[in-house]
Amino acid sequence: AEPGAMSEGLVQRRTAAAAASAAASSSSNQSAAAGSGAANQLSDSRTGSVDDDEKGSVRLTLMEEVLLLGLKDREGYTSFWNDSISSGLRGAILIELALRRRIDLEPPGARRRTLHSRRVVCLSDRLVGDALLDEALRHIRETETPENAECWIQYLSGETWNPLKLRYQLRNVRERLAKSLVEKSVCTTEKQSFVVFDMTTHPLVDGQAKLAVIRRAQDCLLSRWQSDPQRMDRRSLALLFLAHASDVLENAFGSLSDEDYLLVTGRMRQLLQLDFDAEGAKDGACAMIWAVAKAFAK
Repeated sequence: AEPGAMSEGLVQRRTAAAAASAAASSSSNQSAAAGSGAANQLSDSRTGSVDDDEKGSVRLTLMEEVLLLGLKDREGYTSFWNDSISSGLRGAILIELALRRRIDLEPPGARRRTLHSRRVVCLSDRLVGDALLDEALRHIRETETPENAECWIQYLSGETWNPLKLRYQLRNVRERLAKSLVEKSVCTTEKQSFVVFDMTTHPLVDGQAKLAVIRRAQDCLLSRWQSDPQRMDRRSLALLFLAHASDVLENAFGSLSDEDYLLVTGRMRQLLQLDFDAEGAKDGACAMIWAVAKAFAK
């Protein structure tokens, strides 16, 4: 999705806002306590240490958050016209593994090489406990020739002409993530008929959990906005880039006033126009976030 396209949603989002408001209010009485806990769990430190120590304080993974933004609340499936979310979810897997200190980009060296030229390396082969993350980690660990982040997004998506790399493809990612959301009582499972075929859907049952993700995305560009991205919460920064790459970020802005909507889209454009190589080379930066963002910026 192009950055300028976000401004085109100024009128359409009002319909989305009404639907989101109705869905949230219908489930608020049933899940207020759970939603409050989710909001606290989803708020982590700028360095990502809450996620890294794996004490269970982060309830949803980045992949689940991106999928949740893309899922239609009542219908329980993503838009049939969205062909970006699949690769976006693979990028989320790489960043999630980096935040959990399982993988990283190789050091830039004295020449300060670009993000594209730095390969993904395995820091630890200790399993995470999440099936998708562990499967991706095994692929990265077992590969003979290290590849960059862009290549790994392609490999995990199955978008490669090299038949030897097809074994790295992660299959049924959306369905597996949806089942994880069901296990966490965020969604439920139903069967829906589309005349010529039946499809398993996952309607939202915990509106507060999705609302917590939406508010975090909004707050990152409003009340908690930092002009220096290095001071931003890493997980929230990654969510913004991944949601934009997956063409679902607009879903997080539907409830905003026109003034706030213009403000957040303007600030999001600022982030997208940054020099990703320069940001990724700064001390303390999570290079994987910027490498994934650059891969989708092309």
